[in-house]
Amino acid sequence: MNAVGAHTMVIFGASGDLTSRKLIPALYRLHLRGRLPENTRIVGVARSKFDDEGWRKQLAETTAKFVGDEFSSESWIQFAAKVHYSPGDIKAAEDFQALRTRLEQLEGGANADRVYYVATMPQLYAEAAAQLGAAGLADDSHGARRIVIEKPFGTDLSTAQNLNSSIYRVWREDQVYRIDHYLGKETVQNMMVLRFGNTIFEPLWNRNYIDHVQITVAEEVIVGRRGDYYDKSGILRDMFQNHIFQLMMITAMEAPVKYDATSVRDEKVKVLRAVRKLQGSDFAECGVRAQYEGYRAEEGVDPASETETFAAMKLHIDNWRWKGVPFYLRSGKGMSCRTTQIVIEFHHPPHLLFSGQKSLPQANRLVIQIQPAEGIQMHFQSKVPDQEMQLRQSSLDFRFDSGGSLPDAYQRLLQDALEGDASLFARSDEVELAWQIIDPILAAWRSPAAPPMNSYQVGGWGPEAGSEWIQKDGRQWFDVCPVIHG
Repeated sequence: MNAVGAHTMVIFGASGDLTSRKLIPALYRLHLRGRLPENTRIVGVARSKFDDEGWRKQLAETTAKFVGDEFSSESWIQFAAKVHYSPGDIKAAEDFQALRTRLEQLEGGANADRVYYVATMPQLYAEAAAQLGAAGLADDSHGARRIVIEKPFGTDLSTAQNLNSSIYRVWREDQVYRIDHYLGKETVQNMMVLRFGNTIFEPLWNRNYIDHVQITVAEEVIVGRRGDYYDKSGILRDMFQNHIFQLMMITAMEAPVKYDATSVRDEKVKVLRAVRKLQGSDFAECGVRAQYEGYRAEEGVDPASETETFAAMKLHIDNWRWKGVPFYLRSGKGMSCRTTQIVIEFHHPPHLLFSGQKSLPQANRLVIQIQPAEGIQMHFQSKVPDQEMQLRQSSLDFRFDSGGSLPDAYQRLLQDALEGDASLFARSDEVELAWQIIDPILAAWRSPAAPPMNSYQVGGWGPEAGSEWIQKDGRQWFDVCPVIHG
């Protein structure tokens, strides 16, 4: 980062898990890499009664735990000098006045760009935005002022619109950074380069060559102690509305005119606008819902719960590029393994050319693995050695970290927030359009006409009904644990 001005990052929820597990380790790693400006301050705000040294001591322990071998006492002493603490309650106006005084003291009256990171319970997002405004902390006449808000951004369209309205009473849209850590992952950013930086892929990236697209976000873990939260959320709110739709937008978007926040986000929004609206029987046929066996016995879960822990969905993007190409989206808890992948499956060859073939060979396939190990695998046909013209599927692998370790997603996103680059953050219309797709499905799946709630065993690939559902279209899931290994 080459910025020369002063920067202050204020983290609300400073004593929380996100701060100790993700935010401070990411900022520390930026410091190690020389990407955090010398004149950057980090100010934590929470109700816990720490002073500067008390918070630094606690963070030294948690940061050492989460960054492992990268931690060193010498570098931590340098980093900790940037770290400060201001006790405060988001519901107390006087605490924001005290915070204002503290920030002005730390900045010494100089102009400074500020980022307010709201790492709190979602119920406090609107309150934090309002309190910052009431205390004059959103005034950007002496440096940029930005507010970073974590997901979930609302629980449906109505709550998302209400939250946007609350924020807009104080903040402009260009100051609001809605964070989805998936967009900070190197593979997601590399999707842009793969598509728009290479002439070999872009001509094939359309309905003429692609049969369908699969996006899978599988989690090995079950709900566990998060039952009370999860039973009110479910897989559609937890994964589809944000993470999976972000991956779909990046996969399907047109090339932006230039690589900047407005152009990139304009193209992403066009994808959501082109998603075919579901009507009538579509809601029963567009997907499959299920719970893993034992979910209803989890702590905090309603014994008669109708909340999905697995969902599969088929959407169509009705534009020139993708007309007729189905996008199969799925996510689940308690799956075979942890993997996030985008599978681009191409059309079969049009003709059986070689004498050894008894049926059409497997279609070419491009597998983009977002996590755990980030990379790309290309599946293609080759000849079996020392056999006439018998074919077999072969693959080419590429690891994104082949040139060194990859940065954590939060490193990129925090750096972009400090620099004022909103390209990898969600815009309000993007969030609301996503809810406009999810809300009708949720309503239909809670109605008397809802499709049946299937069950599945923990450790598999979801319910049998999910496989049968896609097979009706003459296709099958790419049920493979990470094709590229760490």
